[in-house]
Amino acid sequence: MQEYVLKNDDFLVSQTDEKGKILFANDDFCKIAGYTLEEMIGKPHNIVRHPDMPKAAFKDLWETVQRGSIWTGYVKNKTKDGGFYWVFATVYPMKDSKTNETRYMSCRRKPSREEIETAETLYKTLR
Repeated sequence: MQEYVLKNDDFLVSQTDEKGKILFANDDFCKIAGYTLEEMIGKPHNIVRHPDMPKAAFKDLWETVQRGSIWTGYVKNKTKDGGFYWVFATVYPMKDSKTNETRYMSCRRKPSREEIETAETLYKTLR
């Protein structure tokens, strides 16, 4: 599998509904994941979930944001063509001002190689 290493100025942004369906994805996210915006909108965010990611990490993410707190962590995602990339993610819960529905905004940047190695070591102990 080919690793895509983010550039220092890559900044991936997406917004999902409370069930995790993608409502918005910026150009960097589409480009790096390998999908068009049209392919992403309405799909579950887990279309980029890499099988190496432990379920426990996403359980913690969802429990954190559903109680109204901000989650941060390292995530290994897969690309449409089967490659992968690492991000440092911050996920913010918010209310849509028009509908009052819960939304989740995720902002992601390039992690350092050391941060990735630490996350890989930790994630091998989780499932």
